[in-house]
Amino acid sequence: MITLLQAVDTAEIITESVATQAQTMSFGELFMAGGWLMWPLLALGGVAIFIFVERFMAIRKASNMNIHFMHRVRDFIYEGKINSAVNLCRSTDSPIARMVEKGIERIGRPMSDVQTAIENVANLEVSKLENGLPFLATIAGGAPMLGFLGTVMGMVQAFMDMSMAGGTVDMGMLAGGMYVAMITTVGGLLVGIPAYFGYNFLVARIERVVFQMEANSIAFMDILNQPVQKR
Repeated sequence: MITLLQAVDTAEIITESVATQAQTMSFGELFMAGGWLMWPLLALGGVAIFIFVERFMAIRKASNMNIHFMHRVRDFIYEGKINSAVNLCRSTDSPIARMVEKGIERIGRPMSDVQTAIENVANLEVSKLENGLPFLATIAGGAPMLGFLGTVMGMVQAFMDMSMAGGTVDMGMLAGGMYVAMITTVGGLLVGIPAYFGYNFLVARIERVVFQMEANSIAFMDILNQPVQKR
């Protein structure tokens, strides 16, 4: 019972010491107290922000599509204006337009060849949209682990300092070593959690673009399979 009370008192002393020291330190001082591992975490955070913003803009651009695009393509094909349909696709900067363009260029060949050409372009376009996402996922998983590594190293250093002091349990030294060590864990989580949510958000947006591509691919194949309407 006495040992339990001593442990509780020790925990309270450490908590109060950590809170007091943390309140008197600025963000920059806390960052520097985290050690050299805070710099890789800062770099990973900057890379994660760059990838998210760049991919978000690219995916947003790819998802913007003129609702009359396929109607104009259909009209050009029915009128026999294949070159006009190709030019329309080339003037429209989107994965769907490039996919349809490849299908138009294969008109006259077997339908299986047209379908294969469209699918190949679609796969390439999806691969372009996913560029950088594996690295963002790596940051989401690796940053917390890097922060935890810093915490373990800090705890080892704290106990080594206590050992060098002759084994005397100094609560101030132990508390200081603990909060310095755990700063890297906080830093790793601050980088990893937003990266994780950002990755899943971008994946969901890409899935929406893929759905649009599939829908327009079906619409294009229906245009080729329908008999030309006489005007």
